[in-house]
Amino acid sequence: MAFEVSDVSAVRKVMERYIDGNLRADVEALRQSFHPGASMCGFLGDDLLVGTPEPFFADIGSHPSMADTGAPYNAQITSIQVSGRVAGVTLEESGFFGGGRFTNYFGLLNVDGEWSIISKTFASL
Repeated sequence: MAFEVSDVSAVRKVMERYIDGNLRADVEALRQSFHPGASMCGFLGDDLLVGTPEPFFADIGSHPSMADTGAPYNAQITSIQVSGRVAGVTLEESGFFGGGRFTNYFGLLNVDGEWSIISKTFASL
């Protein structure tokens, strides 16, 4: 099954909603970006975090938004690959709540015509 330009566009929209959700501390937009069964794993400094995105949602929602505080948040999608109903995205972030930098690898699925994040693996830099 080949990918179509519309799939790349749809995946990009999910990622743009994720980025905007981070910037505006919009937990509902972030939840809508993730599949209900999603996992989120990675390294925050030397600490390994393994689980669901729920702690991430709680953390984002517990701070004033980066848009309101003027944090120098920047997020850049550096790659999108689509193969049928699965996709992979690499996202680089800087200025996360001020000084945080992350490399993120997302897995997405197209279930019943809707793309959503099924996994996020990350490293803080």
